[in-house]
Amino acid sequence: MRTAAPRARRRRSRAAAGPCLCLCLWSTALPAAPAPVDTLPSDFPPAAQAAAPIADFVAREAMVRMRDGVKLYTLIVMRTGVRDAPILLERTPYGADVQLAARRGRLDQQVGPFYAPYVDDGYILVWQDVRGKNRSEGTYVTNRPLSGPLNPTGLDHATDAYDTIDWLVKNVPQSNGRVGALGGSYNGFTTLMATLGGHPALKAAVAINPMVDVWKGDDWFHNGAFRPITLNVLPIVMSGRTPGRPAMPGVDLYSAFLAAGSSGDLMRRYGLDAYPFARRLLAHPAYDAWWRGQALDAALAERPIRTPLLLVAGQYDEQDGYGAPAVFAALHPLDHDHRVSLLLGPWSHMGVEGDGTGFGPVRWGEDTAATARRTVIKPFLDGLLKTGGTAEPMPAVISYPSGGAHWRRSADIPRASTPLYLTADARLSFDPPAADGPDGDHYVADPRTPVPASAQPFLFGHDGPWPGVLAEDQRFAARRPDVLTYASAPLAEPLHLFGHPAAELFAAATGSDADLVVKLIDVFPDDERDPKLRGFQLPVSMEIFRARYRDSPAAAKPLTPGEPFRAAFDMPLADHVFQRGHRLMVQVQSSWFPLYDRNPQSFVANLFEARPQDYRTAELTVFHTPGRASLLRLPIAAGGAPAP
Repeated sequence: MRTAAPRARRRRSRAAAGPCLCLCLWSTALPAAPAPVDTLPSDFPPAAQAAAPIADFVAREAMVRMRDGVKLYTLIVMRTGVRDAPILLERTPYGADVQLAARRGRLDQQVGPFYAPYVDDGYILVWQDVRGKNRSEGTYVTNRPLSGPLNPTGLDHATDAYDTIDWLVKNVPQSNGRVGALGGSYNGFTTLMATLGGHPALKAAVAINPMVDVWKGDDWFHNGAFRPITLNVLPIVMSGRTPGRPAMPGVDLYSAFLAAGSSGDLMRRYGLDAYPFARRLLAHPAYDAWWRGQALDAALAERPIRTPLLLVAGQYDEQDGYGAPAVFAALHPLDHDHRVSLLLGPWSHMGVEGDGTGFGPVRWGEDTAATARRTVIKPFLDGLLKTGGTAEPMPAVISYPSGGAHWRRSADIPRASTPLYLTADARLSFDPPAADGPDGDHYVADPRTPVPASAQPFLFGHDGPWPGVLAEDQRFAARRPDVLTYASAPLAEPLHLFGHPAAELFAAATGSDADLVVKLIDVFPDDERDPKLRGFQLPVSMEIFRARYRDSPAAAKPLTPGEPFRAAFDMPLADHVFQRGHRLMVQVQSSWFPLYDRNPQSFVANLFEARPQDYRTAELTVFHTPGRASLLRLPIAAGGAPAP
């Protein structure tokens, strides 16, 4: 879910009506004349309001009628004089009419750098307010589910997209009748939903960092661990038709969340429990039928793949890193006509739209985002949408390895298969642990002082650490006594990982519940050429797991204090090269705050309702014996030709 509030709405003014002067005269009564009838036809086109060309472009507004009679506000923008042009459609809850910085001047300067190449190349851009938001009619429902058990109305984003596309190809005479759906975050969700509508004019779709399954790994939960930081979004998206302000702007969220207590108490303190969606979160902490019924990757896999689809993922996406790889994993085995591709780069959420040169002192060697936009995304759309365009075959995966130096094309994402063991003396080894070593390592986790997600004060928004938090130097965490740290010897040769690392930990806790956070890290050598990178601990893939869901995500189950348990889970997709002389590092901890809420470490049926006395200190043990060997399985890459 895109979290930055959109630009302020442009104020409009209307001329005030002039004064009315009435003159009354006495006269002799005359016979009544027939009432006049205005028979001249209106100059207004049906369901649309056309604006005259302003500077070098035309901005046209329309209220597009859906099948139930509800009308959705739609902004249509194009260069003056375009003909036979493809359409790019983006459906959004953030305001269609704020997508232009101004309605004067040059169009490429009003739409921003991401869209500028398209308007320069003669595309028609269309933004639409989703049902119930901003200037559209109807009822807004967050992530409105597909028609079915959770939505008996027969109306969803798939039907609204179908009706919109049908109207566009019939009422925009400058178009060539070909439409592409495009959008990121929430708009990536609506893009995927559009492909389920099945309109024959929809020829391509690009879903960037889409919301897909917000319990398993997108905005609201990861493996059952709730993400209170996303609560700031509720007023932005759900306060009314127009966007609101974040719930806690300018507040150090680490301190504020800690003072509030549980995430349920946090909602109540800031009045967020007034939002119906927040109340649904409180009622569904586990992965029940309500969440499963909204899993978009599963819904897409149940239907034929009709629309060529480019999925865009960011390795450092702090909001929706799960979605695009999950859809690819669901569709790739079914993609017999090679219509689905995945583009992966070292970007944060929506980072492909901005500067892709690196994070902090870590540089990639080129602007990877600009390259992706120019050489992958636009050619994909051009080939499918332009009249006479040629749809070149797309590889299944195009990626840029962090730590590497060139783009790669791959036929698939390999499974993790090479074990990397956590062993005695804080070491990582590709050899299993010895039988005569210690049983494991211990640390004390205190929910009153949770491990922070960032070394900086945690402010919400682009001015805070959130956009780069998954690429932040992890030395601040390695210094804490409640973080276990394991490191390999310096590598004699580069090691390339491509895929989802998989964690398999054997652990025990003195409490009846626990979280486990696993971080796979690249440690730069102390003699690194750049002084800013000496000893830098660059995250490669990091994930959290709530132990109460170790047997089933649908049913919480307490731990037996002191009894070993197994926690097995996939980590986020990574493409990374550990260079020669670098070391692999794994950190294990029990909190990751305030990205994720604190586990009280004593079992509570619903963690949203945990009381202050439920938060208790616990000792955690991570085992590394032959019978209980804690490890990560690594997807070590083989082959993969560089992409042009």
